[in-house]
Amino acid sequence: MARAPWGCYPWLVLLCACAWGRPKSLDLREDVRNCSISPPYLPVTVVNTTAQLTALRQQMHTQNVSAYIVPDTDAHMSEYIGDYDKRRAWITGFTGSAGIAVVTMGKAALWTDSRYWTQAERQMDCNWELHKEVGTTPVVTWLLTEIPAGGRVGFDPFLFSINSWENYNAALRDSDRELVSITVNLVDLLWGSERPPVPSEPIYALQEAFTGSSWQEKVSGIRSQMQKHREAPTAVLLSALDETAWLFNLRSSDIPYNPFFYSYTLLTDSSIRLFANKSRFSSETLQYLNSGCTDSMCVQLEDYGQVRDSVQAYTSGAVKIWIGTSYTSYGLYEVIPKEKLIADTYSPVMVTKAVKNSKEQTLLRASHVRDAVAVIRYLVWLEENVPKGTVDEFSGAELLEKFRGEEEFFSGSSFETISASGLNAALAHYSPTKELHRKLSSDEMYLLDSGGQYWDGTTDITRTVHWGTPSAFQKEAYTRVLIGNIDLSRLVFPAATSGRMVEAFARRALWDVGLNYGHGTGHGIGNFLCVHEWPVGFQSGNIAMAKGMFTSIEPGYYQDGEFGIRLEDVALVVEAKTKYPGTYLTFEVVSLVPYDRNLIDVSLLSPEQLQYLNRYYQTIREKVGPELQRRQLLKEFSWLQRHTEPLASRAAPTASLAPLMTVSALTILSWSV
Repeated sequence: MARAPWGCYPWLVLLCACAWGRPKSLDLREDVRNCSISPPYLPVTVVNTTAQLTALRQQMHTQNVSAYIVPDTDAHMSEYIGDYDKRRAWITGFTGSAGIAVVTMGKAALWTDSRYWTQAERQMDCNWELHKEVGTTPVVTWLLTEIPAGGRVGFDPFLFSINSWENYNAALRDSDRELVSITVNLVDLLWGSERPPVPSEPIYALQEAFTGSSWQEKVSGIRSQMQKHREAPTAVLLSALDETAWLFNLRSSDIPYNPFFYSYTLLTDSSIRLFANKSRFSSETLQYLNSGCTDSMCVQLEDYGQVRDSVQAYTSGAVKIWIGTSYTSYGLYEVIPKEKLIADTYSPVMVTKAVKNSKEQTLLRASHVRDAVAVIRYLVWLEENVPKGTVDEFSGAELLEKFRGEEEFFSGSSFETISASGLNAALAHYSPTKELHRKLSSDEMYLLDSGGQYWDGTTDITRTVHWGTPSAFQKEAYTRVLIGNIDLSRLVFPAATSGRMVEAFARRALWDVGLNYGHGTGHGIGNFLCVHEWPVGFQSGNIAMAKGMFTSIEPGYYQDGEFGIRLEDVALVVEAKTKYPGTYLTFEVVSLVPYDRNLIDVSLLSPEQLQYLNRYYQTIREKVGPELQRRQLLKEFSWLQRHTEPLASRAAPTASLAPLMTVSALTILSWSV
């Protein structure tokens, strides 16, 4: 799962408030600050922001704006952002990953969701109001009460998505306020020497062994799509960082957990323009990009900061630019005349890279075998050491990263490890810190959601274990989560089916007894790219499933204040073998770590589910067993053999409903998760 956009990022163990994991004893609507007394009562963790707010208001006066909006993103709408782009954290003192700040001449306010209320109260001083709601509407409502008619609201257009701009602009315009694009970020003008430096690590080319196609082949493929497009685009503008990284097989380390670098690409029918910091390219990489020539297959390097001017200059001709609106900022969108714009939700690069070719599939499978070795080593170590009472959530997560680091081609974690014991696991995206963590215990469940970045693939896997005697309810909940994983993994469905139309298969066993989970069921995953690779998955905004896509499958269940369960595997979409002719798809699971036998109630499994599970265990033996033996990890091999012994039915099970359900019946379901 990692930390998906629909996830939870708690700061404190018991002070996080996910809708599905909020400790009932806490009233999170009581602000721990008391700003009504003199002097005010403030936690020692607050940050004094008086100086930066005073300086910002001076800049606002210069720009003749009554308010200024500071979002929590970067110019590429990235899921994770680098320290260099954490403007909202610097101006507010609040370091949570979600929230939007607005400053007027007399007030300052932050909007964030329940995951972060307590954190915000402990980090923001009395200069800031905390609004415990999210979305455009509450921000606009507040602005309308704070600034008079005719007032101007400033924003950095590079930090607004096209959709955000449309929502704010419409609401303010209809109320006689003006949304003003200011291309020089006002926070940047103040940040000065305190601002983290611009990333400067080398930008390097992947070895051919780790790429599915050469960059020349990819460029030719995208140009071919341009030629076939009914509106005849002359260029494609790429804004998402993984788009440029994928297109040129280039990587770096500008963004936490993602091997990307700040960049844009303008690919035209006759030129290739890459906007990045040229000083970060070695002579070998420049030669690799054919940057010394000017024909249609030579990459022309331009300064990262020149992209807006270059795009605007390009539009002066008889051109049409094809963009993906999900990742293009308003800062670029506003300089493209609408008659010269072709806008789809996702760019052709985003859609193309979602389908892996045969080599990319082989690479990703191989990375999951090595990743399984690391996870199995960790689980074996836990079995030996948890009973001693010496293991905590944080030290355990560090050891797992050490094990992964010993695997070939490892290049770091793919997200912050979720290592959660007991009630902490009820917070679906809790992560421990060095200062705040719990001991692991044989009497509690332990949830581990983790992943690695390898040169040949990105991994993401979740296992939940119990080393003692689980309760009957814990076993039932775990088994029903497992059934959901199995039923979706073994599903056969028509090609081009949307993921959201089959997502209910992962929930059905939980729904049967009145249980559910409050997060999405899966997301795409890349080849040494994003751990959450859009547009693949089971949400309403995802594209239809196609052969060659990889997605996670990750049902769960979270009992408030007690325990949490999630079982996540990465699966490849493959062609299904059916009795009668037709184009049907199914999933091939490539994650290769056994589930916890101690938590499985075999009597709840249907014969088909049990057969599937035993086949999966045989696959694990065949793929991971030889690797453990080759490396003389004999203790781990013995553990693997025990934990993949075939399971036998112990009672007449209730027949699984999954084989009887049809995908077409699910078309009535239109919720988004």
